[in-house]
Amino acid sequence: MRGNGLIAQLRRPPGGRDARIMLLAQCVDRTGTGVWAAASVLYFTYVCGMDARQLGLLLGVGAVAGIAGSPLAGRAAERVPVRLLLIGCHLLRLGAMALLLVVDDFAALLPVVALICLAERAAKTLEMLFAARVAGERRATYQALFRSVANAGYALGAGVAAIGLAVGTTSAYRVLILANGLSYVLAALLVWRTREPSGRGLVAAKAGDEPGGAPAAPPSPWRDRGYLRFVLLDMPLSLDDSILNVGLPLWLVHHTGAPHVVVPIFLALNTVLVVLLQLRVSAWAEGPLGAAAAVRWYGVTVLGGCLLIVLATGAGPVLASVALLAAAILVTLAELLRSVSSWELAVVLAPPGARASYLGVAGMSQSVQKSVGPLLLTGVVMAAGPIGWLGLGAATVGLGALQRRASLRRLATLAEVDGGAGVGGAGAGGAEAEPVRSTKASVG
Repeated sequence: MRGNGLIAQLRRPPGGRDARIMLLAQCVDRTGTGVWAAASVLYFTYVCGMDARQLGLLLGVGAVAGIAGSPLAGRAAERVPVRLLLIGCHLLRLGAMALLLVVDDFAALLPVVALICLAERAAKTLEMLFAARVAGERRATYQALFRSVANAGYALGAGVAAIGLAVGTTSAYRVLILANGLSYVLAALLVWRTREPSGRGLVAAKAGDEPGGAPAAPPSPWRDRGYLRFVLLDMPLSLDDSILNVGLPLWLVHHTGAPHVVVPIFLALNTVLVVLLQLRVSAWAEGPLGAAAAVRWYGVTVLGGCLLIVLATGAGPVLASVALLAAAILVTLAELLRSVSSWELAVVLAPPGARASYLGVAGMSQSVQKSVGPLLLTGVVMAAGPIGWLGLGAATVGLGALQRRASLRRLATLAEVDGGAGVGGAGAGGAEAEPVRSTKASVG
């Protein structure tokens, strides 16, 4: 960053005062989320008395509910100020967490957890939209700063949770729930201090932008086959999360001689590398063309990680540990690349006048991956053995190349019609384009 380190960037982030306050709010929120993420499974198991089947169903329902959070938030952001919606999401999560203190019946917990996950995913989409508006063309730098503070927050939250888990009493678990709830209150207060970014309300052209003063209708992402193709490809190109949190630990335990103590080092490495390197990687892959290039390198990096996992198979403690730790580093690098490419392309491939609803649809990628990714790894990739990892790596390289090519073609199509008719249904090569009236509202 040529002398502009992380601390300096945090003091003067893209977007100025409002971005700085929002980054602090996100750090507070992720600290509380880290507390709950570290304690939730044990809480439901030991305090609520759930068995493995019930816990799996509970988490599955929550993941499915989270998928709906993104498009709902994007659609609402076309009509309601983003700040108010985000504050509402934090307060909704606060109320749902409060219910956990008085509800322990499995049937009653299902809608509570679903509500928490839906509001959490909606909040993340609204944060993304806020950043796209206040940071403008420097949104990649903002995203890098956010991921750095978010990972620091997760780590701090996990440390706080470790204290409560060490105590292990029901009262200690309830204190952790209250700590998470407090983070929502503080985050909501901080968001309240920001100003609504440009693009509030309907993010579409105003009356008079069209010849004759006819108002422009915002295009629908659900009818835009080119953008939906990007979202569908983005789902498997987000599997680094499941590889790190599910694939590596399970493979280490069942297929290598590496000691189990290596497992927590995976997450520690991931946290440290994200904090240290995200800003540099984002600077390297900044802009639409840089993001498209990052998609290709994402596939290559995942393939390298998969090859190292295969190398560790059946190996002794030293070789297996070294290979898997190296794989964790490569998977983390893939995560850094994906965070840049997915975020930037989701913004630039959307019509400027309808980015709220488009980003809501794009936000489903992570929710779907969290729901399906672990099942894909355990039921298909790992079940096939080393050949499964090789197949995953090769498929990721191919999908990355396809995503890059489709993104570049759509960018070219958007550039051709810029200042003209707008792009509502522009596909990868423009063949699927549907004419849409000009949408010129500023959205960062």
